[in-house]
Amino acid sequence: MEYIAVILPSLVVGLLFWFAIRALLNADRSERDAQARAEDEWDAEGNNNESKSSDSADN
Repeated sequence: MEYIAVILPSLVVGLLFWFAIRALLNADRSERDAQARAEDEWDAEGNNNESKSSDSADN
């Protein structure tokens, strides 16, 4: 039983560390996905505005 008492605190701290790192990595992945979607939308809007401005310049 004393072996469990010795190892248990290290296991708990290790699990807490693992959950924290996993949460950070998931948040980073989500942030990168959101940033990529926002940039894609921004690029699409920029292309739409350029085509509209070139259409109005032709008139």
